[in-house]
Amino acid sequence: MSESIPLPHLSTDQDFDGPSFAPIYTTTVTVSGGEASHGRASGHARSDDGTLDLNLRTPPELGGDGNGTNPEQLLAAGFAACLHGALSLLARQNGLDPEPIAVDANVAFGRDPADGGYALHLDLIVNWPGVDPELAAPLLEQADSLSPYTRMMGGGAPTTITLAT
Repeated sequence: MSESIPLPHLSTDQDFDGPSFAPIYTTTVTVSGGEASHGRASGHARSDDGTLDLNLRTPPELGGDGNGTNPEQLLAAGFAACLHGALSLLARQNGLDPEPIAVDANVAFGRDPADGGYALHLDLIVNWPGVDPELAAPLLEQADSLSPYTRMMGGGAPTTITLAT
C-alpha cells in the first residue's frame, strides 16, 4: 500500500458540535452553453481553480454526439469517490486494508412517472475482495451515513437557486 499522496485530515473521531453548517472547502464550477446554448448538449464546465476544464455533451442514448462527458458521469464519479473515501477511512480505523476497495456508481437518467419530468436513480456497488461480508456490512452502513453525497441523496441537501445581479 503506497501512501505517496497524503490522506485528508478528516476523521470521524473529531466531533463537531457547532450551531450551524461550517464549510471546510468550497468550490465553484461554471457551466456555459456552448454552440447550442445548452449546457448539457454543448456546454463547457470549468472550476474556479481551473483543474476541472471539460466539454459537456449529451450521450448518444439521449440523442447527442457523446463527444464529451455528461452530468450523470460527473455525478457518478462524485458519489463513488465520496463513498470510497468514507469507507477507506472506516476501514483504516478498523485495522482493515482499504487498498482493494473499488466503488461502482451507476446513475440512470429517465422519466419520472409521477409527473413526466426527469429523475435519476443511483446504485452504488462496493467491490472489496478478501473482506468478510459480515465485517463489511456495518462499515458500509456507517460509510453511507458518513458520506455527504449519500446523505444528500437520502435527505435532500439545502439548495438555493438565485439569479445573479
